Parts: sequence; structure tokens; C-alpha cells
Amino acid sequence: MATKERKNPKLHITEQPITLSNWHQHVNWVNTSLILIVPLGGCVAAFYTKLQAATAAWAVVYYFWTALGITAGYHRLWAHRSYEANCRRLPLRIFLACAGGGAVQGSIRWWSSKHRAHHRWTDTAKDPYSVMKGAWYAHFMWMVLKQNPKNKGRTEISDLNEDPVVVWQHRNYGSVILFFGMLFPMIIAGLGWGDWKGGLVYAGILRFLFVQQATFCVNSLAHWLGEQPFDDRNSPRDHVITALVTCGEGYHNFHHEFPSDYRNAIEWWQYDPTKWSIWTWKQLGVASNLKQFRANEIEKGRVQQLQKKVDQKRAKLDWGTPLGQLPVVDWDDFVAEAQNGKALVAIAGVVHDVSGFIKEHPGGKMLISSAIGKDATAMFNGGVYMHTNAAHNLLSSMRVGVIRGGGEVEIWRHHNTQKGKA
Repeated sequence: MATKERKNPKLHITEQPITLSNWHQHVNWVNTSLILIVPLGGCVAAFYTKLQAATAAWAVVYYFWTALGITAGYHRLWAHRSYEANCRRLPLRIFLACAGGGAVQGSIRWWSSKHRAHHRWTDTAKDPYSVMKGAWYAHFMWMVLKQNPKNKGRTEISDLNEDPVVVWQHRNYGSVILFFGMLFPMIIAGLGWGDWKGGLVYAGILRFLFVQQATFCVNSLAHWLGEQPFDDRNSPRDHVITALVTCGEGYHNFHHEFPSDYRNAIEWWQYDPTKWSIWTWKQLGVASNLKQFRANEIEKGRVQQLQKKVDQKRAKLDWGTPLGQLPVVDWDDFVAEAQNGKALVAIAGVVHDVSGFIKEHPGGKMLISSAIGKDATAMFNGGVYMHTNAAHNLLSSMRVGVIRGGGEVEIWRHHNTQKGKA
């Protein structure tokens, strides 16, 4: 019985090319509204809204509160559990949940699950904001465009699902961003000094626009600008500019190597206000169990990366033919070739052709000529002069062979041993 040929399953919109007729289907309109459309409206409204000094000061203060909601709350507390704020520390958790909601970047549950996937699948197809797809994609396009669920990198979030603060915020996220993103800053400015409109435009919309763009730099700028002092297998980098922009999240190479450390910056002079805030909360008794990797482990990572860079530089230099690739010659053949006019010198069992260096020898050509056809190991290593590393390195480029049995002394001892046995 003939069977009907199965039809291909319907392709997800992300698997279809963007055209004039379907481009709107590729757009995640909720995210696009919160990231682009509403902020654009705020920028337009700013041209018709006077900025009062009190409102500007309040916008800056609220900027740092909501930024900490992301960096100290969403990121270091919930995504990485780098410190604790439980039980009697509930007010801190509620503050961070509300402040983070005011940054308008998704719920704690959504944000943290994506971030954990980013760490697990860094720079791969399952990385939700892989910089391998371009800096702009990593910055915000991954939220503006719909994502194919087939490429979702799954992670463990059972702890988030069991956290009542996370569950409450996730279920009421629409109300949270409306109130803490726009209404709360407007109410403070309105009741405080009568600037309702300025509070909404500057402390509300434009403020969360700046917080959004600053945080997004962790996904883009921190994977593009700077150095990689701990590991260069993936894209995360350290740079002070990114740290200044992101409230201390700019030491991203360190963070990806030691993600559960409550610090991003480990030196006292590095800018990390999020670290300082968490440390202060500990002194106040509202945070505990601040996690730090041992200094020994951090230094091992730094040294390993330094060694890797040294090895890479070393590989580009000419260190002479490796000993294992040199021909093996008998002592008598070495002497015979030297007597036939070749400027050969034996040092530590290796034959070197110094013919091109005799005239350049800093000690004069007589000294180096006196070693031709001889074992000059002792002369080279302090008998006449204790040669420098540079001399040893230069000598390695003149290798032409290895003497069978080692140097002259070893061969002499070997012959005497054989005669004794005879």
C-alpha cells in the first residue's frame, strides 16, 4: 500500500529569509518596544521637556540603583550565586528585584537563565548572545529578533524556580517594569519638586535607556575590547572602559574564568562599584558568604596564560635545528672534517659550524679559531669566558650535527672502559 509522502514540517520564522513581506514576523515586538520604541519616544519627548537640576540628580541616583539591581542582583546574586542574601536579608533581595525590574531588561528568571546559557555555551551556536554573530547582534539584536528554539542552550534553573522573590517578580514582571521603570521615578520627582513630566522622561525612560545600553556592553564590548590575562580560548576580555560603563562588569575575562567570585575586579585600584556595594552590605549584615577564588588559583591562571603567550612568541623565533633532527657523527669524522677546512666546534656534544662567525666573534678570531676541531665545552662555559644567554642562543643557530657518544671526555671514558673490559 502506497504511503503518502510526508510534508516537510513548517520552518521556524528564523529559518526563513527576511523579506519585505515577512520582516515583521522576525521581530520580537515586546522586546523591541522596550529597547527601541519607548526609548526613542523618550528621546523625542526630551526636546520638549526642560531638565531640572533636581531631576537630573535623581536620574543619576536612580541610574546607579537600577544598575546595581542588574549587576549585584540579577548577575552576581541570582545568576552566579556569588553571595547570599537570604532569610532576614529579604529586604535586600526585594530591593534588588525591584531595582533590577526598573532597569527594564527582563525578569530575574529570564535574564539569569540566558546568562547561565551564555557562560555554558560561550561563543557557540547555543550562546544566546554570541559575539561570534557580530557585536551588534550580541549587544541587542538577539533580543530584537526572534530566536530559534532549536538553538536554545539549556541550563539548570531549579534554584530560581524555588526562590519566592524570583517567582513573584517573574509572574508580575509587567507591573514591575511599569511601576519601577517609569511610574516610581516620576512619582518621586513629581511629589518631591513638582516635575512629573521630567521625572517620567529623564529619570524614567531615558534613565533606563542608559542602563540598558550600559548593561548590553557586557555582551558586546566586553567580548571585543581589551586583554585576556587569564585565558584566550574564548572571547571575554578585560578593559577599564567597559568597567566604567558597566558599574564594574568590565573585567570580563576574569569573570568567565572565575564566575562565582563576587568580584569582577580583584585589584584595589580597579573600578568595580558592584563589588564595593556587596562588601558594604556584608558589613551591614544584609549579605553573607561572599565567594572568592583562592589567590593561588587565580595566579595559576594568570601564569598559564603568560606562559602560553611566551610559547607563542617563542615558536616564531629561530632556535636552530632541533637536536633530534641533526645528523649523528663520530668524533673522528668531526675531527677529520675540521682538519679538512671546515670551521667546526664541539660544545656539549653538539657540532657547530662557526665559519660565518669567526670574524664577528667579540673575543677575537684567534680564540674561536683555537677551538676548531676540538671539544670547546669548558672554554665556552667559563674556561675562557662564561658566555651569556645571547651567546648560547646564537650558538644554537649554528648546529650542524650531534657527536655519537657525547663530547670528547665521554668518548674517552667510553674507550677506556671498553679497554678495561678487554
